[in-house]
Amino acid sequence: MSNTARIPFFTLAPANLKAMINLSASVKQSSLGPHLVELVQLRVSQINGCGICVDMHWRDLIKQDVNPRHLNALPGWREAPFYSARERAALGWAEAVNALPLRDDTDAAYAELQLHFSPNEIAELSYATAAIKAWNLLNLSLRNQIAEVPAPGF
Repeated sequence: MSNTARIPFFTLAPANLKAMINLSASVKQSSLGPHLVELVQLRVSQINGCGICVDMHWRDLIKQDVNPRHLNALPGWREAPFYSARERAALGWAEAVNALPLRDDTDAAYAELQLHFSPNEIAELSYATAAIKAWNLLNLSLRNQIAEVPAPGF
């Protein structure tokens, strides 16, 4: 696999890029709160292997003063004691949605989700998961690289 970006993605298709940025901004402004959104987006990015997104969401969580040990344990969240029942339900839902259509185990994840989230929050969490999966797919398919020095504000 090449370490060279295929196209200058962030300079092309400006209307589409703006729509994706707006979607991402809207999920960060949701009632879920920035911590939960970033945690879910970090986990989905880890699963999908998107280095750009892993780096960005990890840095955002560190800026929120999240304990680095909690972030290091995220791939093993089911065994780690650091996550609340609400976070566990959100992570389970995000992983189940991310696995579609190759695997559909959303029934159990949805039942658990309903114990901790309102229907509106479930919709917001689903948008957050869809948005990060879309960014992961774009970055991976176009071979976008992690910047050695992050852009200001990112």
